[in-house]
Amino acid sequence: MKLGVNLDHIATLRQARGGVEPSPVKAAEICLALGADYIVMHLRGDRRHIQETDLKKLAKIDRKKIHLEMAVTKEMLDFATSLKCGSVCLVPEFPNELTTSGGLNLCKRNLMSLTRAVKTLQKTGIKVSLFINPEPSDIRTAKRLGADIVELCTKAYSEVKNEKARQAELERVEMATILAKELDLEVHAGHGLNYKNVQDIAHIDGMEALNIGHAIIARSVFRGLPQALLDMKLLIGAK
Repeated sequence: MKLGVNLDHIATLRQARGGVEPSPVKAAEICLALGADYIVMHLRGDRRHIQETDLKKLAKIDRKKIHLEMAVTKEMLDFATSLKCGSVCLVPEFPNELTTSGGLNLCKRNLMSLTRAVKTLQKTGIKVSLFINPEPSDIRTAKRLGADIVELCTKAYSEVKNEKARQAELERVEMATILAKELDLEVHAGHGLNYKNVQDIAHIDGMEALNIGHAIIARSVFRGLPQALLDMKLLIGAK
């Protein structure tokens, strides 16, 4: 099981004062040194946390360890192809949302722009992930679009109110993983995963990577970033 650590909220804290600390790049160095497989950063259109300079500095350390989350816009495509990071996850993005609210809308009107984005990124050697809901139709569409990876949105799973609903959402993710693997797609999962709910997702056969940020950064306030990272690695069975 691979672990991608999202450091957006390190940048959120920095931006609150408009200074230079804490540094997401320094946090990335710590996480990579302790065994994180890659670093997730979401460069949003409103630049509320991660900035281009963060990604450029991290690229000087190891550009292939960058998993860039971004919306499907010309601005972001131009930046990603110049950065030449290891992988990109295409995500929906809306003004004033607190965080990504769900998977991409893979309706017919969006397919042409997504297809162009996937091809543009892959031409520069970047692996492409699509952040999607764990629905069979979305997984099949992701395959037709030529994606290398699907990241299954675990928002519904992480927000359930009772055990019956949790089991239903877990099964939904399990079935989606099976289908994605049958279609030869790499499978990731993320959104709302934390120290209490992550293990069942980590134990799904065929699940290859988990992308987790807020829970790790929140715990690091009390336990320190190295310990928070190691706690999560132990839970998910990452080596």
